[in-house]
Amino acid sequence: VAKVSVVGIGMRSHAGVAAAMFKALAAENVNIKVIATSEIKISVLIDRKYMELAVQALHDTFGLEEA
Repeated sequence: VAKVSVVGIGMRSHAGVAAAMFKALAAENVNIKVIATSEIKISVLIDRKYMELAVQALHDTFGLEEA
């Protein structure tokens, strides 16, 4: 398995981060095995073979190419 996380202090005040994350992974047919959350982090365990696909999907979803 692989652990993929979305982390940021802005999650406290920005609604919909988890929904966007799950939608992006679902669109790529990445099955989530475990979900863990905190105030500023959402982590998921997925099959290792989907790690790069998941990271790229989340990168695109949250516009990290602009950062």
